[in-house]
This record gives sequence, structure tokens and C-alpha cells, in this order.
Amino acid sequence: MTLQEITLLHAFNSWANQKIFDALAPLSAEQLEADMKASHRSLHGTLAHLLAAHSLWLSRWKGTPEEKLRDPGDFASLAELQRFWEQTGHETARWLGTMSDRTLQETFTATSPRGGTYRHTYWQAFQHVVDHSTYHRGQIITLLRQLGVTPPITGLIAFYREAAKLK
Repeated sequence: MTLQEITLLHAFNSWANQKIFDALAPLSAEQLEADMKASHRSLHGTLAHLLAAHSLWLSRWKGTPEEKLRDPGDFASLAELQRFWEQTGHETARWLGTMSDRTLQETFTATSPRGGTYRHTYWQAFQHVVDHSTYHRGQIITLLRQLGVTPPITGLIAFYREAAKLK
């Protein structure tokens, strides 16, 4: 996996997350916080988990690992989640700016908040973060449908098609 490919995945992930934020923006706080019996309870909880996990991995890549995954309660509103995502996205882009094709092949050690120490290559871990985000965006889309909201299309091919229109 090359830096160009990883950078493209970061652009996709950012684009897809923004689509989710746009879809959630018109919802009330009650809708965002409602317990929908999802793996992270609510729309807010699922989005917070998605973003907190990305931040946790970024801290590992930077060599300053966060001690624990942030809790959805750490974010009082959708606006706070949006600011957190923008900060994390910018920090991810800055970190990518320090990487090369060669350094993406290197390994690092990560300790899970649940215990266990694992060794990963940077490129595999980055792919995991994008895959993890895609998985939870899919859950958010299902929860939106349950509320009667038409969800955004956040698939990779839609990103490629939209990007092609900009060229």
C-alpha cells in the first residue's frame, strides 16, 4: 500500500464522515441521543465511538497513545463531535505528511484498552481505521432509516464518482 493510496483513503473517510454529519445536522438532540438498541446505543454514541477510535489509533501512530477510548459522554453535542472530527482529520493529514511509502511498511506496537499488545504495520492499521469507520457509518445509516430519514450514500465508489466530477 502506498502513501498515495492511504492519502486517498483518508480523503474518502473524511468525505464519508462529512456526509454523515450533514445527515445528522437536522435531527434534534432527542433523536441523536435516543437509545435505539444499537451497539453504541444511539446515533450520537455510534458516531462518538467511530471518531474516538480513529483518534485512539492516530495517537498510537504518533507515539503518544491515549490511555483509553473516549466516551460518548465526552461530547455534549453534534457540534462538539464535528469539531473533534475536524481536529482529528487535520492531525491525521499532518501525520500522513510525515510518512512515506517506506515508513508505511514499518511496524508499531499498540496496546488495546481491553488488554493485549499487538504489532501492526502502519498501512494495515490505517486500512483498519477506514474499515472500522465504514462499518459504523453503515450502522448510522440503518439508524437513520429507522427514524424515517433518507440516509446519505457514503460508499467508496460514490466518493470516486464525485471526485471524478471535480477533475
